Amino acid sequence: MPIVLVRIDDRLVHGQIVQGWLKTIDVNTILIASDIVVQDTMQQMLMAMAVPHNIKLDIKSPKDATNAIISGKYNKERVMVLAVSPSDILYMIENGANFKSVNIGGMHFISGKRQLLYNLCVNDNDVENLYKICIRAIEIEGRVLPEDERINIIPLIEREYKAMCKR
Repeated sequence: MPIVLVRIDDRLVHGQIVQGWLKTIDVNTILIASDIVVQDTMQQMLMAMAVPHNIKLDIKSPKDATNAIISGKYNKERVMVLAVSPSDILYMIENGANFKSVNIGGMHFISGKRQLLYNLCVNDNDVENLYKICIRAIEIEGRVLPEDERINIIPLIEREYKAMCKR
């Protein structure tokens, strides 16, 4: 399978990706799936400067990223998929991307979110989208760096979803 890691991280390309993950997992392509980044040329330039020269950086909308994966564009590559939010990953899954596992590396606190773990802050929309991912029998694990302990996020999401439905 060409997809080595699927990660939700609202910072996308940053030091933990470059110094932590890229040095541990063997990928030759980073695929960013984000409508926001597709429209922000400054952010694209900054990310391109942060990625090592031997790693290809593709920035696509979630729709175009999904189509590229399904069409086999990355079949001969080893790819890390990065997205800002669970909604982008859910979109890709619902439209044919076959992911076995999703890593949550950083969903940070902003107004309107509540903290579940040190690296996992969610609002109701995040909870609903993560729940829709986990009911498809896709692993959701939390880990900032590859050497960190894998935390099964599914029980937290299920608890939050049930509480949300009772409100």
